[in-house]
Amino acid sequence: MSFTLHGLAVSGGIAIGQAHLISQATLEVSHLVISPRLVEKEIARFDAALARVRGELAAVKRATEASPTDIGAFIELHLMILADPELCEVPKQIIRERRCNAEWAIVQQMEILVGQFEEIDDIYLRERSYDVRQVVERVVRELVGRGDQTTLKAPKGAKGETLIVVAHDLSPSDVMAFKDQNFASFVTDVGGATSHTAILARGMGIPAVLGLHNARQLIHDKETLIVDGTRGVVIVNPDQRVLEEYQLKKSQFEIERSKLKLLKTARATTLDKVKIDLLANIEEPGDVAAALDSGAEGVGLFRTEFIFLGRGDMPSEDEQFEAYRKVVKGMEGRPITIRTFDLGNDKNVPYETIDDRKRDNPALGLRSIRLSLAEPRTFQAQLRAILRVSKFGKVKILIPMLSHAHQIDQTLAALEQAKSSLRGEKIAFDENIEIGGMVEVPAAALAVGLFLRRLDFISIGTNDLIQYTLAIDRADEHVANLYDPLHPAVLMLLAHIISSADKASVPVSMCGEMAGDPTLTRLLLGMGLRQFSMHPAQIPAVKQRIKQSDISELVPIVRRILRLEESSKIQEQIERLNLMQV
Repeated sequence: MSFTLHGLAVSGGIAIGQAHLISQATLEVSHLVISPRLVEKEIARFDAALARVRGELAAVKRATEASPTDIGAFIELHLMILADPELCEVPKQIIRERRCNAEWAIVQQMEILVGQFEEIDDIYLRERSYDVRQVVERVVRELVGRGDQTTLKAPKGAKGETLIVVAHDLSPSDVMAFKDQNFASFVTDVGGATSHTAILARGMGIPAVLGLHNARQLIHDKETLIVDGTRGVVIVNPDQRVLEEYQLKKSQFEIERSKLKLLKTARATTLDKVKIDLLANIEEPGDVAAALDSGAEGVGLFRTEFIFLGRGDMPSEDEQFEAYRKVVKGMEGRPITIRTFDLGNDKNVPYETIDDRKRDNPALGLRSIRLSLAEPRTFQAQLRAILRVSKFGKVKILIPMLSHAHQIDQTLAALEQAKSSLRGEKIAFDENIEIGGMVEVPAAALAVGLFLRRLDFISIGTNDLIQYTLAIDRADEHVANLYDPLHPAVLMLLAHIISSADKASVPVSMCGEMAGDPTLTRLLLGMGLRQFSMHPAQIPAVKQRIKQSDISELVPIVRRILRLEESSKIQEQIERLNLMQV
């Protein structure tokens, strides 16, 4: 019987092959009460399992050192999570206090940590709960004697390129098998667009659909699958007509992808000779290789939250400096925009002034620049680290979630304090380092003039701007359908921000998901946007659309689109805009 499953389209492309189901390590463990004399023995068993997992992860990390993918960096994150006292020490306390088995103790602690992550407003940080689960699954497998249960290996006689992995979840080390086994694709029940499995899939060019909920239960081994990673669709047991249709689509997609690779060294210039800057969004030093390979002209957004993850404390100034230095050196003179910590108000944030009370609206609480200004010592450490690395290349500072002019004034004062301390220590830095602000709150968008007079540049964060403007949580499946980048109010705000920046002669970029969507490229060009920052894998397709566009023809059309009052009509006109031959 043929049927279709719908999930999250996280990595484009089409794969056709046989389903290869892999078992998941269950976290449904029994709760056993042990005698007092066996408590220390149980703790020793727990420590031994941790040691074996550390050894396995370290071995995988060594095996990936020469790999062009980001797997090694993700394994490093899993090692950091494993070393966090919240996972390696607290379960021991639970074992001692409750006289329970180690499996149950670590799963109980995992649930607490996952709950804390899932309260964070930032989607990237929230989805790190998957990494915590994956690490704990490894430990549990060791404790119950099934350490190799999820190893990805093609069955005997089967060719890897014809197999599509179907799993409840996959860890970065599981995905390592794609390098050796050459699987065609993978689909999972869980995971999001910014989960590490999604990031790896995009980086490796593997079609993938995540968040299918029950694919592992509905799909049987060796069934024929079509994975459409662009539409987020998985077709099980397709009929001959559908199969032939997708075989043709697959061939066409691969031809187009080959053509896009030829654009790597081409300049992003429109038909009427307007130069457009295409930059990369990165989350860790390991992303530099992908940025360069995509032809990125620099880094438009370095999300420094990555170096916070998996820690029980904030990274030191020197630790931050080393992470930033790797990126600046790796980008070989190209401009780098480093965003200060964009952390949310949550118990998991290791700031001393944050209490443990649950916030009803963490998105509206003490987060991002508000949190940094509330913790001046921590903010100073980050500003000093960024300033120190500025002597190695063209570095800019980006401040997230600005909503008041006084936040900019306080930030500039903090920056001057950091500069003064470095001068006193005779440490070199760029005295003229540029500082910019994220426009992602409606208040900042409407009063953007206040920010343009104080800042060197601005960057539009469309993800949060849309979310706050429409008053919806895009991660909430019940209202996710209301998340609409083409809502007239959103487009009015974007047009206002871009035109205001142009009149003030202040550079403006866009670093949200809209920037990396080639179907919106012409709309944004017609609005006046000249700098786009996106995931490296999105750059070639956006560059192609730019090179096929004539801005002088787009401007009057986009002006008419901006006068429309219904999203459906706007969508219809944008589709026509993209079909237009220029």
